[in-house]
Amino acid sequence: IQFLEDEIDLMNNDLPQMTHFILPGGHQTVSFCHIARCVCRRSERLTVALNEEETIGDTVLKYLNRLSDYLFVLARKLTQDLQAEEIKWIPEKL
Repeated sequence: IQFLEDEIDLMNNDLPQMTHFILPGGHQTVSFCHIARCVCRRSERLTVALNEEETIGDTVLKYLNRLSDYLFVLARKLTQDLQAEEIKWIPEKL
């Protein structure tokens, strides 16, 4: 968990501050990171549900949470490294 947090911090140091939600895409490799993040989030949700029935260690839940955050930041870092466009979600004003 600490390794993931340290890597997130290192990558975030080189990234511009987020001002909008980010949509998956921009490059195939970046999209793969977003897919992996979604699978990880699904695993996290299922593990939380399982934890209501059977005790799961806090370490597992923390790890899954930090792993999905790591994959999101990795996607942003790869977008920058690959000089791809970071697709911002800008909602339409009604």
